Amino acid sequence: MVRSRAIKTLVTLFFVIIFMACSKQKKERVINFPKTDLSLENFIPKPLQVIPSNNGFALDKYTAIYTSKNVEGFDEVGKFLAKKIKAKTNLDVQVNVNDLPSIETVIYINQSDSINVGGKEGYQLHITQDSIILNSNTAAGSFRGIQTLRQIIPETSNDTLVAGTKIWTIPTGKIIDNPQFEYRGSMLDVARHFFSVEDVKKYIDILAYYKYNVLHLHLSDDQGWRLEIKSWPKLTEIGGSTEVGGESGGFYTQEDYTEIIDYAAKHHITVIPEIDMPGHTNAASVSYPILNGNGRKLELYQGTEVGFSTFNTRKDTVYTFIDDVIREIAALTPGPYIHIGGDESHVTKKPDYIYFVNKVEKIVQKYNKRMIGWDEVATADIDSTSIAQFWASKKNAQAAVDKGMKIIMSPAKKAYLDMKYDTLSKHGLHWAAYIPVDTAYIWTPESYEGIPIKNILGLEAPLWSETISNIEELEYLAFPRAIGYSELSWTTQENRDWENYKVRLANQTPFLDRMNVKYYPSKLIDWKKNKNKYKKIDKD
Repeated sequence: MVRSRAIKTLVTLFFVIIFMACSKQKKERVINFPKTDLSLENFIPKPLQVIPSNNGFALDKYTAIYTSKNVEGFDEVGKFLAKKIKAKTNLDVQVNVNDLPSIETVIYINQSDSINVGGKEGYQLHITQDSIILNSNTAAGSFRGIQTLRQIIPETSNDTLVAGTKIWTIPTGKIIDNPQFEYRGSMLDVARHFFSVEDVKKYIDILAYYKYNVLHLHLSDDQGWRLEIKSWPKLTEIGGSTEVGGESGGFYTQEDYTEIIDYAAKHHITVIPEIDMPGHTNAASVSYPILNGNGRKLELYQGTEVGFSTFNTRKDTVYTFIDDVIREIAALTPGPYIHIGGDESHVTKKPDYIYFVNKVEKIVQKYNKRMIGWDEVATADIDSTSIAQFWASKKNAQAAVDKGMKIIMSPAKKAYLDMKYDTLSKHGLHWAAYIPVDTAYIWTPESYEGIPIKNILGLEAPLWSETISNIEELEYLAFPRAIGYSELSWTTQENRDWENYKVRLANQTPFLDRMNVKYYPSKLIDWKKNKNKYKKIDKD
């Protein structure tokens, strides 16, 4: 095995060297690069290790991208990088084209079997004057690596042209990187207010840039049901017709949902669908009154109060319904998880709640998915394969630990994106806390409330939508805090520092402007002034 890996590495290097030596019409050019320092670049999340060599790689019209051949996903990663380079620099970098004249520099995206690369999302970048070699075990790892590479491409070319050619100087050196947590997510509540497919895609674009790998969609609540279920069509016909404040609501057809799934997959992001139950179910019960268990008059709901709704947990029809819903969603969702909610079911009697969660866990498992629920589900008799999402109760989180369950860290006091920044915030709530940009970053998910790190699957930042109704308001609450959560998820504790982070965050302005993100300009950050505002959004 060791010998085969060594041979593969030599073949890769041989390919790069021979290709560059034999390029047609290859010019001899000498570039006097300014001194660079790779360690001072504005990476977010911060890599595990950065070793500068203080020279430059010339990204210009004489650069080409090559990827490992016959390895699933690598060609797509190369094309993704070329598209992003085009959006930022207007350079047309060719991908996997052998007959190219005058190639001077090469970016090679290589599939490596080396255990030193660091698991399925780890990568290594080796940047020299004439080559960038990105090694990773998987396409997912290479995709994370090209986000790092995107972040060190300068916003502008060198002032001095070389032979009339614009050059973007990339600092040389080596980057060794690997995520701390395998689960790095954000939740978007499309139930309280509906967000279009295009809005969700834009959110995915930004999350992917900061190495998120999970998008959790909260698809149902008292105010709306947002995903077409063909066996129960009134869920969207009736339950999808409104939202908070009385607006018209909306829903995703199964084709829409598949479009989101496929788009996320291109960005190596897993979509987790959530159907909240047995509480937060008014929209479902209005659509099909046979499901209702609270004895109240049923009507569409446009408010923001919680805890008043419940399914009838002792009725067989309810479980037939849930089986149909889970079956259809599981067939549409390639990821391993289905989220069943389980929070704030205040009018469900405790024995009925436990009975319900136990039965629904078995339904989820029947369709070869792994159940996730808010931390209340840990009070039921579920097994260690299910996952608890810690949002409020330390006691529930400890119960999950005692069962040997994995935990997603989403404490409302620290990680809820819908909390106001401060008393002057235009949007958001503050029932859990005010969460300014520094508070969002300066905490330790690895040991929060005594949860052992061995039980922590990762971190998720939920964005509930009671107070927002469009993409600009979404961005105001999400950014820049979601950028900090990406670092808490990816970067080890000893590598994190607020004073260093806030400088790197200040320098995200060009990217955020290019993406037309209406972020909250916190006064805690000395934002880099961007003289060249971008009018075109960099999207796929």
